[in-house]
Amino acid sequence: MKGRPLAAFLVMGLALVGARAYAHHSFAAEFDADKPISGKGVVTQVRLENPHSWFFLDATGADGKVEKWAFEASTPSSLIRSGFKPGTVKPGDEVTIRGFHARDPKSNAGAGRELVMADGREFAIGPPVGPGR
Repeated sequence: MKGRPLAAFLVMGLALVGARAYAHHSFAAEFDADKPISGKGVVTQVRLENPHSWFFLDATGADGKVEKWAFEASTPSSLIRSGFKPGTVKPGDEVTIRGFHARDPKSNAGAGRELVMADGREFAIGPPVGPGR
C-alpha cells in the first residue's frame, strides 16, 4: 500500500512531462524553410515570453490594405544574448522582419529570423534555419 501513492505520483509526473514535450512544436511542422518572407510594417505589439516571443506588425499589402502579421521569435533570453533588450522595439516603430512563412499559405504568420530597425540595426530573433544555413 505504501508504494501505490508514489507510483501514482510518478505516472502523473511522466504524463505531464510528455504532454509538455508534445505541445512544443518543431519548426518544420509549423513553418516552411523553402518559403522565405520579408515583412515591413509598424509594430503593434511585442510579447517577450516563453517558450517563444512574438512580434505583431501592421503591414501594407500589395493592394494597399493593412494586413496584420505575427512573427514567432526565440525565447527572451536568446533575444537578450543577441543584443535585443526589452524596450528595443516599441509599438509604433517601423521594422522589417525576415524569416519563413507559416505552412498555412493563407496565414499572415511566420517564423522570424532577423529584425531590422528603421535605423539599420539588426537583431537575430530566431534560429538560422533554411537554405544555406
